[in-house]
Amino acid sequence: MKQIPILAVVLLAAAVSLHAADVNKPNVIFIVTDDQGSVDAGCYGAKDLVTSAMDALAARGVRFTQFYSGAPVCSPSRAASLTGRYPLRAGLPNNAGSQPGGNGMPTEQVTMAEMFKAAGYATAHIGKWHLGYKPDQMPNAQGFDYSFGHMGGCIDNFSHFFYWQGANLHDLHRNGQEVHYPGRFFPDLMVEEASRFMEQNRKRPFFIYFALNMPHYPYQGDVKWLERYKDLPYPRNLYAAFLSACDERIGMLLKKLDGLGLRQRTIIAFQSDNGHSTEERAHFGGGSAGPYRGAKFSLFEGGIRLPAIISWPGHLPQGEARNQIVHACDWMPTVAELAGVKLLNTDIDGKSIVPVIRSAAAPTPHKVLHWHLGGGKQPQWAVREGDWKLIGNLRSPDGDALAAEDKRLFLSNLVADISEKTNLARQHPDIVERLTKLHTDWLAAQQDDPSASRP
Repeated sequence: MKQIPILAVVLLAAAVSLHAADVNKPNVIFIVTDDQGSVDAGCYGAKDLVTSAMDALAARGVRFTQFYSGAPVCSPSRAASLTGRYPLRAGLPNNAGSQPGGNGMPTEQVTMAEMFKAAGYATAHIGKWHLGYKPDQMPNAQGFDYSFGHMGGCIDNFSHFFYWQGANLHDLHRNGQEVHYPGRFFPDLMVEEASRFMEQNRKRPFFIYFALNMPHYPYQGDVKWLERYKDLPYPRNLYAAFLSACDERIGMLLKKLDGLGLRQRTIIAFQSDNGHSTEERAHFGGGSAGPYRGAKFSLFEGGIRLPAIISWPGHLPQGEARNQIVHACDWMPTVAELAGVKLLNTDIDGKSIVPVIRSAAAPTPHKVLHWHLGGGKQPQWAVREGDWKLIGNLRSPDGDALAAEDKRLFLSNLVADISEKTNLARQHPDIVERLTKLHTDWLAAQQDDPSASRP
């Protein structure tokens, strides 16, 4: 019999040991919905919506009541979640391009996928990308072993064409190559792709970024949901049908996870990327921010204070809520700690919220939060410190109702005025000065950050 060299035996044993260690690591699924309103889920108080899967996820996990996205619009928000860095520091303070060759997040940024891949995970992007349409900025260049979805901001869910301006552009890709499934409902394709990936990798840890394009326009809810909501006023009826269709696909994904016997081995993090849309393509509304003012594009609470849940049955509390202030940048260090995975980049803005998840008495991890959206001479920005929030160059869906003074600087106390109805800037010039300095000092620091987009 041919003898195996001792070195080969040692290396084989090390590989087997590493594989065994990897198997014990939990899977991670990061679910992001698109333009879901601040209170648009039953577990967040909606009485007119069916969101069974989201509600069940909250019942088996921890729901956050002061969760903030990185931005009130798609690309910067998603960049913050995936890198743990404020969008400006992630190199994407604006929306990415939706045409081939369009601008996106620099490939030098370290993503959650790269972090998990380095730890031996199989990694997949399923759904919307909108973080770059150049080969070195698309999912396979950002840490994802497998990618299926659209690269731009939105598509028709049956033809898979992007249709904002110019000629209609087909936008459906698998691992960077265009594929065609005419007539197939894109969210169903997402569930099929994610299910297949879980089946193929169920014996090793996996990370899936399940990036839904719902309830972002075009509203294309299933017939049964359109019938279910036919008595709701327009456009709430169309939005509700599409959101319940979205929730149902989340339920299908989780049912598959359960069928594979992987639920207790899987951390599920969930958030909406930004507030509901009031754009013309969204029929000027349909979503709800509940008590909060504002919507998508605005740094009022309705644009950035959103549904968010984390669930890991058997390992984390279940059916509980947390009122501490947390941020989308916190996902990366949080899931890294829970999974026992090393951060590849420690120069991030997120904080591990594991103590918050485990205890309602844990302190809020952030003394100050920053937002900075867009470029030019008047970018919209905001600072939150404790109960106080200051917004500069404010943009709002109801912007015509705002005086020029309110648009320039808007100060609110979120404990006393959760709806941000009253501008307290004149009454508290000392607080305005302090928060403005926090912002300008933070912004100046970005000039020395080689990875940040220049303000």
